[in-house]
Amino acid sequence: MDQNNGGIIGKINTPTTLVASGVWSLDSQFESQAGSTWPLAFPQTTIANSCRFNRASSDYLSQTISSSTGKTFTLSFWMKKSTDESSMGLFHLSSDNNGNHYIEIATKSGNGLDIQFKNGTSGTNGTFLRRRTNRLLRDFSAWMNVVIRFDSTQASASDRFRLYINGVQETSLDVNSTPDIPQDYVTDLNNNGSTLNIGRIVTGSNYYHGYFAEMILADGSSLGPTSFGATNPVTNIWEPITYTGTYGTNGFRLDFADSSALGNDVSGNNNDFTVNNLTSVDQSTDTCSNNFAVLNPIQFTGTTVPNHTFSNGNLSVSTTTTAGADSNVFGTFGVSQGKWYYEYKFTGGNTGMAAGYRGEDGDRMAYYSNGDKYDESGSSSYGDSYTTNDIIGVAADLDNGNLTFYKNGTSQGEITSAFTLANDQYYQPFLWDGSGSKYITCDVNFGNAPFSISSGNSDGNGYGNFEYSVPSGYYSLCTKNLAEFG
Repeated sequence: MDQNNGGIIGKINTPTTLVASGVWSLDSQFESQAGSTWPLAFPQTTIANSCRFNRASSDYLSQTISSSTGKTFTLSFWMKKSTDESSMGLFHLSSDNNGNHYIEIATKSGNGLDIQFKNGTSGTNGTFLRRRTNRLLRDFSAWMNVVIRFDSTQASASDRFRLYINGVQETSLDVNSTPDIPQDYVTDLNNNGSTLNIGRIVTGSNYYHGYFAEMILADGSSLGPTSFGATNPVTNIWEPITYTGTYGTNGFRLDFADSSALGNDVSGNNNDFTVNNLTSVDQSTDTCSNNFAVLNPIQFTGTTVPNHTFSNGNLSVSTTTTAGADSNVFGTFGVSQGKWYYEYKFTGGNTGMAAGYRGEDGDRMAYYSNGDKYDESGSSSYGDSYTTNDIIGVAADLDNGNLTFYKNGTSQGEITSAFTLANDQYYQPFLWDGSGSKYITCDVNFGNAPFSISSGNSDGNGYGNFEYSVPSGYYSLCTKNLAEFG
């Protein structure tokens, strides 16, 4: 796979067993957009920030809305999922918060996108629409744009609700035993005092785990996806463009640019959201315009799924003593050339923490917490030992096959001939908890740190946010850098 939202990237290692079974496909979101052209009237834009929602922390945004027509709206947002859990609340608008009146967007039933409209409990007042995609949203390495277009004033029932993913209308839907939207149906967007939640469903503990970027609600407008994005004619990738339309009474635009006010509405309406449990650390530069590597929750070594728990947008991981021998966790991006830098923070566990790069052939070069270096021939003395809260920098030179580790900014020495530079072989960042009863907890920073950065250092292209200086000529693992150097 050579494409991803935000630009051309290096190779991505996909678990072949899953791809072969049809469960997960990185290609699905990059299908050609037939008939789509780059709209000159809507210039391409750069999305600078996103917000990282952590399910374990019950992160969400909330707002009380005012009355409007409730018959027409468009919701557009960019998302990058972080978990394979089948039930996550993305968006929930309710007038009673008891499960009888709501608009709900979630991932359910095998990770299809699930949209529901409900008005009452039974009879005429129990109008209930449910639409769920047959497409499974299981790509944890890439961004996607979701557009929901609602207009109950339309004479044709098929025009009252339309769903688009990356500019393509979703027509393969699970619509069993659900009615059409009645003409002139009034949603809870018309109910003064209704509560709008982003990142959770209020009737349960179904919180979102992943990233949101550039979320726009156009209240009173029925808009197609070309108001928010367009297919780049060079890369054939759906990319964001500048929205130039109106927002309406309850409309908003969340750009997540202010880390101290992540719920700030920049539409001009001042429909700001209350921030719940999110902090400034949850602001990220990982966006649909520049996609950063994260840890891959469905790629693993061995014959069984290791017992790993991921959090903080798949930038934090913990293993348990039951994870088994040789438990590896991988980054989503692989590289075969160029010079690349990332950091990791060992945050707990027992002995056996190691990290570095692993190749397609299984060969690996890692730096142990006891100070040793490890390759397929075994371990040998290398540098200082490290422990809890030490930050280790990893600088991989794929052009020359060398690798250098840094402990808290101090080089531990260059390891020459660390990589076997076979034709087309690529290497992935990886973490390793050793074997047997060993276990770890660890944070990884590919430039979009899940922990507070005290100094703030970017690479030579100005991308990423690192605790320590990036070595000259090395770059963070993001799509803009990969398009240039990968």
